[in-house]
Amino acid sequence: MMSKNVEKKYFAGIDIGASATKAVIIDEAKKIVGSHVCRSGADLAGSAQAAYDEALKQAGLKAGDVGLLAATGFGRNNFPAAHCTITEISCHSLGSFHYFPKAITIIDIGGQDNKLIHVDQNGCIMNFKMNRKCAAGTGAFLEEVAYKMDIPLEKLNGLARQSTQDVSLGSFCTVFTGTEILTKIREGKKKEDIIRGAFCSVARRIIEMDPLIGAVVLTGGVVAHNNILAEILGSVINKKVLVPPSPQLIGALGAALLVSAKKKQK
Repeated sequence: MMSKNVEKKYFAGIDIGASATKAVIIDEAKKIVGSHVCRSGADLAGSAQAAYDEALKQAGLKAGDVGLLAATGFGRNNFPAAHCTITEISCHSLGSFHYFPKAITIIDIGGQDNKLIHVDQNGCIMNFKMNRKCAAGTGAFLEEVAYKMDIPLEKLNGLARQSTQDVSLGSFCTVFTGTEILTKIREGKKKEDIIRGAFCSVARRIIEMDPLIGAVVLTGGVVAHNNILAEILGSVINKKVLVPPSPQLIGALGAALLVSAKKKQK
């Protein structure tokens, strides 16, 4: 396949997470022209290359058409094709601020950890916190819930929307929650109510991390596949929770935006 006319410059970001790898290609106007998400697996470099190749294919470009490529995320040092590596906090901050240019609190819920980042009205990072010691409140937590209830992960969101009764899960620990879910099942609680209770548990875990000041932005693969979480969190904190387009791509987008800005400064 012939690459398209590349008078314009293109920039790419690869976010290599513990569960999924995301690739984004943008043009000089900061518009996403290609993207792809795949599972990370054990071969991080291979997954990154596969995601990048698919994003290039979608954009109608070749690797040589891309000016700079940055890697971020858990496996950012495992992709030798990247021109540079950038921290996840910087990438998620810029990616979110790109869509919501004001003072925001960013909550990124990933497969293995949560990030909470405070950004001021100028896009500068004020402070951040990360939850890496426990899987509670992460994608791994919801995977465990789906496993315990023998329900496909992709059906959790739809089932939670059918809930008619509040079921509170008191445990934040993923292991203890699994035991609690079995107790709720034995008590005759409906699966829809238990699943919604699990999402409410995720929301409570987020609130415990740090005060949610300014506008609240929710990103990551969990909200990308479970948009009910934004609604539940919004009802708990009594404010609308913002979700950017393609929330799972925000880290990769931020990486592409950062190298785009670096190129222009030269």
